[in-house]
Amino acid sequence: MEEAVETATDPPTGVARFLPILEWGRHYDRSLLRGDLIAGLAVAALVVPKSLGYAGIAGVPIQHGLYAAAAGTILYALFGTAKQVSTGPSSALAAVAGSAVVLASASGDDAVELVAAITLVTGLLFLLLAIFKMGWISLFLSKAVITGFLFGAAIEVVVGELPKITGTSIDGANSWRKFGNWIEGLGDTDGATLVVGIVSLAVIVAIRFAPIKVPGALVLVVGGLGASVAFDFEDRGIALVGDVPRGFVAPSLPDLDFIITNFATIGPAALGLLLIGFSQTAGDARAFASKHGYRIDIDQESVAQGMANVGSGVLQGIPVSTSLSASSLNDESGAKTPLASLTSGVLIVLTLLVLAPVFSELPKAVLAALIIDAVVFGMMDVPELRRLHHVARFDFWIAIAAILAVLTAGVLAGVIIGVVLSLGWLVYINANPDMPVLGRQPGTQAFRSVDEYPDSETYPGLLVMRFDAGLFFASSDALEDRLRELVQGAETRYDTVVISFEGVDFVDSQGSDKLGEILGLADTYGAEVRLARVKPDVLELLRLDGVIDKLGEDHVYGNVYEAVADRIEPRPNH
Repeated sequence: MEEAVETATDPPTGVARFLPILEWGRHYDRSLLRGDLIAGLAVAALVVPKSLGYAGIAGVPIQHGLYAAAAGTILYALFGTAKQVSTGPSSALAAVAGSAVVLASASGDDAVELVAAITLVTGLLFLLLAIFKMGWISLFLSKAVITGFLFGAAIEVVVGELPKITGTSIDGANSWRKFGNWIEGLGDTDGATLVVGIVSLAVIVAIRFAPIKVPGALVLVVGGLGASVAFDFEDRGIALVGDVPRGFVAPSLPDLDFIITNFATIGPAALGLLLIGFSQTAGDARAFASKHGYRIDIDQESVAQGMANVGSGVLQGIPVSTSLSASSLNDESGAKTPLASLTSGVLIVLTLLVLAPVFSELPKAVLAALIIDAVVFGMMDVPELRRLHHVARFDFWIAIAAILAVLTAGVLAGVIIGVVLSLGWLVYINANPDMPVLGRQPGTQAFRSVDEYPDSETYPGLLVMRFDAGLFFASSDALEDRLRELVQGAETRYDTVVISFEGVDFVDSQGSDKLGEILGLADTYGAEVRLARVKPDVLELLRLDGVIDKLGEDHVYGNVYEAVADRIEPRPNH
């Protein structure tokens, strides 16, 4: 039977606007129950073993990954608006938290408290993001920077896990030194640990590429636990995870003095997690909503992620966000409502209450193999790097710069460097906008780039150009420089300059002032300036600043053709 297509409905109002479960729960269709329960079970089978590994990346005992998974799945189900999204720990977020632990030289209870504090502050930032509708903050990390950052973070994590595969130790200030130190220590490799590590990697990779899809992480963890007990790995000198207590810790808030003392680490880490987490959340939620034909509220999504992180922080968990792999499995398994996420959360809670001590027998080499598989296939986006290299070479080198930044300075510093790279690229693009000279398409009223269409017609003494950017502090000087270049480099003198403003969406005070200076410059050269296709908001600001009075209302035209109509004397541009 063909599945019915979901249709968009009016958004909830009142309390249900902030707690969507009151809306969908009240109108829940019981015919969807089977699909939601199956999806919840499938996601739990995926999330439980991976959360153990993500806790290891974050530098805290593995049970703290399960605390986060429980908080993320349950709280998102209460507050989220996307029906198929599953929220929980991720390798990228864990890498940022783990970098903060290393940077602060924290261990034991201090590491747990530091990660919990970072998670809590991240949640509060998500809530502020929703209150002040600041989704634009995600622009601080471009797609190229995120691609490079995740790739570099994956390499950093893999390097950190290699000693667990070989049974050796590692030291170093960055990935380069750590890798070199690992190579130097290979002579001390523990044979039994190496066998377990290599077999574990082979198994999980083989399962990933097997024609029959099964949860590889779950198979690896169950198999590793079985082998550990059957062959008495501990007596053979193979390192195990160690004691994993049953149940939850008592909810608590990180000590305020601790947060203040470590805020130089907590603040940047939380901001980085916010930027990465929001990018994942917004993209994934929109994708599933579009696929199934319903609406999401992106601000409410920020609330949901905020509450999930606050809850995880209070339970001493690690940071959480939308998980694309878990959400995709949720969708493929038949999830139709957030009840699927709620089901996953309940199963994770039961795992903690009943099965947690079993994980004490898990070999660290098995956990390392699980982590390596997760980050290599989840964070190293080779196809995207190839695409960037093919279509946008500059973006490709930005991604490479982000990779090198992470490997050299660390994951946390890599986030900060990534933000700087993104903002620097944004400023560069706006400070160097496209400003083509235009010519007339023969026999028409259309004007186009002379460089792209050499057969376009130009006219003696007439310069027509287009400014393709906002006219503001970063780009205004570029307009003046371009006009000087064209006027001074011309073989004949221009007496009329037409500037098309069709690409100008806004003007600030500095841009308006610069345009006034250009009018003065034109007077010096004995040239007349005309503007075409000026948007109403831009025109109003220019009027308020007196630029239009100086230019003249009759020098503002609806299109380029009107601006040059009295000057048309066709001459091929050869």
